[in-house]
Order: sequence, then C-alpha cells, then structure tokens
Amino acid sequence: MKPKRHPNLNHLARRRAQPRSSQTRPLAFLFALTLLITTFTATAQQKKSSFADLTQLFAEWRAFQRPDLGVGVPDYTARAMSAQQGELPAFQRRLAAVATSGWPIREQVDWHIVRAEMNGLDFDHRVLRPWANNPGFYVTVFFDRSDQPAREGPHAYGAVEIWRYTFPLSAERAAEMGAAIRMIPKLLEQARKNLVGKGRDLWIYGTKDVREQSSSLTRLATLIADGPGELNSGIARAKEATDRFIEWLEAQALSKTAPSGIGIENYDWYLKNVQLVPYTWQEEVALMESELARAHAFLALEEEKNRDLPQPAAVASDTEYTHRFNAGVTEYMSFLKEREILTIKEYMDPELRAQIGKFNPGPREFFGEIDYRDPEVMRTHGYHWFDLARMEHEPHADPIRRGPLLYNIFNTRTEGHATGWEELMMQAGMFEARPRSRELIYILIAERAARALGELRMVSGEFTLEQAAEFTSHHTPRGWLSLKGNLVRSEQHLYLQQPGYGTSYLVGKKQIEMLLAARKMQLGENFRMKQFMDSFDAAGLVPASLLRWELTGQMPDDVKRMLASH
Repeated sequence: MKPKRHPNLNHLARRRAQPRSSQTRPLAFLFALTLLITTFTATAQQKKSSFADLTQLFAEWRAFQRPDLGVGVPDYTARAMSAQQGELPAFQRRLAAVATSGWPIREQVDWHIVRAEMNGLDFDHRVLRPWANNPGFYVTVFFDRSDQPAREGPHAYGAVEIWRYTFPLSAERAAEMGAAIRMIPKLLEQARKNLVGKGRDLWIYGTKDVREQSSSLTRLATLIADGPGELNSGIARAKEATDRFIEWLEAQALSKTAPSGIGIENYDWYLKNVQLVPYTWQEEVALMESELARAHAFLALEEEKNRDLPQPAAVASDTEYTHRFNAGVTEYMSFLKEREILTIKEYMDPELRAQIGKFNPGPREFFGEIDYRDPEVMRTHGYHWFDLARMEHEPHADPIRRGPLLYNIFNTRTEGHATGWEELMMQAGMFEARPRSRELIYILIAERAARALGELRMVSGEFTLEQAAEFTSHHTPRGWLSLKGNLVRSEQHLYLQQPGYGTSYLVGKKQIEMLLAARKMQLGENFRMKQFMDSFDAAGLVPASLLRWELTGQMPDDVKRMLASH
C-alpha cells in the first residue's frame, strides 16, 4: 500500500490533466482556496506589523512599567508587584507578535531593546526584587548629577534631583520640590512592610545610603532656610521619617545573614537577556583577569621606559586647580578638532568646563589621584557629558532611543565607550608630550578590571562585599584605591544592586573596539575616525552589541547566538 501524499498546490496542478471524479474536484478546489486564503492572511498580518506598532507598544510598555501612584506614592507592595508581574507576559506576547521581517536593521535593533527592557522587569520580579531586598532602593534624594542617562542602579520612582534646581527657588519650583518631598514619609513607611529580604550586604550598605539621604535633607534644609514654610516643614518631616527608617533598618540588621549575590545562572541569564552582552560569567572572569594582567604588565613597561622622567606633581592649590583643569579642557578640545577625531559641537566645551568642580586639598579618592596629576586624562572619560548634552540639544528622532533606556542597559555603550576612549586617545597621541600620563591610563584599566572581578565573585558567592573591596584595593596600583575611603565599597555596592554594571566598562570597551576594527576592515583606506564617530554618536545610547550589528550591517556570531534564543 502506497503512503498517503499530503496535497499541495503543485501536486494539484500536476493532477489537473488527469480525470477526476465529481467528488474529488470540489475537495481539491476547496483545499487550494483555503491555502490561498491562509497565505493571504499571513501576508496581511506581516504587513500589519510596522515600526509604528512597535513605538506604540513601547509607549504603553513604559507607562505600564512605572509603579501605580494611586495610593499617593509609588506602590511597591507585594500585592501591587504581584499584579504587575501577572500582567507582564501579555506585553511580552504582544511584542513577540510584532513581525520584524523586512525591517531595517535599526528598527530590528529597537525591537530587541524593548524586549530587553521587558526582560529587565521580569528579572526584577523573579530575582532582584529590589523593593523587597534592597533598602537603598528607597533613597530618592540626590544632590549630585549622575553622568549617565539615568541614575545608576535601581531606585524607587519619584527621585528628587536637587542638582536640577537653582536656589533660591521660585514659587513654582518650590511647589514642585515640595510635592516630591512630601512623598518620602509615606514611601518609607511602605518600605518597612515591603523589605523582607535576608541579604546582609544589601541591607548593611543600603542602610548606609539611607543615612546619606538624612544628611542630604539636612543640607537641603539649610539651602532653603528662607524659602516657603510649607517646603521647610515638608523637608523636616522627610528627615524625621528617614531617621526613623534608619533606626528600623538597624534594628533588623542582625537577622540579615544571607549572601546578596544572585548566582552565576541568574547572572548569565541577565547578561544575555537584559544587558544584551553575549558573554557568560566565566567568559567575563577570563576577560577581566586578562585585562588586569595586561594593565599591570603595560604599566610596568611604561614605568621602566619613563624611569628617568619626573612623576607629574599633583595639583596643590585652588588657583592651580582652576588653571590646570581649564587648560586641560582647552587642550583636549583642540586635540579632537585638530586631529579630526569627531565633529565638535558648540555645547561640548561648556559641558566639560561645567564639570570642573572645586579644589580638594585631600584626602582624595582614586579618580582624584588620577585627575590631579593630569587633568586631561579624565576629560576623555568625560565623553559622558557629550552624550548627555547631545540628548538635550539633539534629541534622537527615534522615540525608543530618545530618552534613557531602562535597567541601565545603555552601560556597555556609555561606560564602555568612555573607558575605551581613554586608551584610544592615548594611542592617538594625546600624551606624547607627557609620557608619564600614559601610566595613568593603565592604572585606570587595572582598577576597572579589579573591581569587575570583585563584582563577579560577589555574584558567585566567593566574596562578600568587604572581600570584594579588599581585592579591588589590593589590585589597584600605587595604593590609590584605599580601604579608608568610601569609593571602593560604594562601587561594589552599586554592582551588587545592578548586575553587569561593574563589568560593563571593559566589556563595552572590548565590544566597541571590535566595532571600530570591523568598520576599518570594511572601509579600508576610506576609513576616517571622524565619520565613524559621527555615525557612532548618531546611533544613540544603545547596547554595544547592537551597535556593532547596526553600524556594520553584519551580525557577529556571538550576537547572533545571543539573540537567536528569544
């Protein structure tokens, strides 16, 4: 007996010349008609998925991602978070139904960005649960401006960014600040019920962040001492609520004995599905160990080469500080322009000068030790301020890229590029007249690699936060990252809260160097750094892995494997 053949249109066409019974002919016709209708419907469905569909979904998704404010403050209660988690899969299904076949690469990249953000919320609910595990999540008062598109790490909605205000406050701005300040007591009261986590390091160092909020509120009260009475009383109540919250946190501390790391399996998932980094924990360990060794080895060679040259003297006075830091900006901007490294915009110079700050007689933290020896070095890392100014003065036409991406998934682009830019500018000749400044670049790389290894070993449970700080301090050259300072522990605390952040500096650097190399290979003698940087900046602050795909038109194998499993 012959096996049955599944009919299709070609098979039916071949049979048209053969005699058919009156019963077979209608069945064949109906089957062909059904197949044509199905094909037409599928094609029509594909056409319905436009980029506008994605941007509309993106707008709805962003509104959904924000916490409910129906109770007067952001609602992070167990009930509200459970409801949000239950509704998230519907958004993910809607995104999966958006067909991107035939879309330009740029639009396909946007689809993956939206997917990564949704995965970020999913991971928050399943693993991080910052509203339940991290007291620092409830810190909402910040004096200093972040150099990132959005403040690093997870924080409750409704931050009071004091740096945005000019004092004395206008009546309108005072009312705006007062509304945000009034939310603090209710939010902290809610936090007492929400915080049920057992992770010790998150609890202890999160409590330290809350103490800093208390100090910030004291400082704010001084700034607006002659301001509206309602704002003064609101700040006083917020300070009192913060202090009571600190007392409660300290009373709970002894019961917090569990590790705070998320584990390697969770970390690998987060890298791949949220940060869009095509590496594993183990691969990142290998990369960071290699970079740490490279930095120390190259530093040794530079020190040997420069041994007859004097070490640069650190800035020693306020007058010298003002002169040398402004001169550093001038020299840096002239270097970029004369070497035609990128297109200079009128907002770049003022943005860098606005961040110069004031002289600090000491003791100084790690980056101050670098800065005070050659103020031009850290101006290269100040590419962050170019990025932020571009967002303000030249907002991206694409609504998905116009504002900060959620869950800090911009960091391989922002931190990775700024870190890579330091060494790229050195290789471009910036420090030819000051050879000992080359040593500072390798010291910076060593510190980034050491602290990244601290993060990775907290993830795996090999290190506590204190052990990560000790490791990082020990492996940073010249003793400039002292355990007596605050920086070494605050950095590790950030990386414990925001997985993948500590490694993003060198992972992003590596990815952007690979992008640069790929474009040089494609263009050959036609490659020009200025044109490359113009296209790089125009693409926006998206993950470095996607930038390489978009700017080269080719998807690397590691990125292809990473994205294939969605």
